[in-house]
Amino acid sequence: HVQLVESGGGSVQVGGSLRLSCVASGDIIGRCCMGWFRQIPDKEREGVAGIESDGSTSYADSVKARFTISQDSAKNILYLEMNSLNLEDTAMYYCAADLSRQCRPALLSGDWYFYNYRGQGTQVTVS
Repeated sequence: HVQLVESGGGSVQVGGSLRLSCVASGDIIGRCCMGWFRQIPDKEREGVAGIESDGSTSYADSVKARFTISQDSAKNILYLEMNSLNLEDTAMYYCAADLSRQCRPALLSGDWYFYNYRGQGTQVTVS
């Protein structure tokens, strides 16, 4: 059983940066597809950034050129570097993993339940 634990959230001013981390308990980083989602109250969860098992990445249009997803297979950590944060980026951020090799369609459609493993989230507040 794989557990995902996010950290790195917090409060930041408009224009600032944060780096989120997602530590996986199992040796899955680099072996499956993973993604970052976010959700604000009363709204559906949105796929933000994803990385496939071959290392290719995908981003929601709203975060392109501002967010970067990366992974460290040796440390079993998934990252989300967020720059030029704006008010609309305020949300709970979650990481997810799936043993499939391709998750891009699920990520970009916001299909959170497609993923086998899902974290509990870390809050990001931009003001």
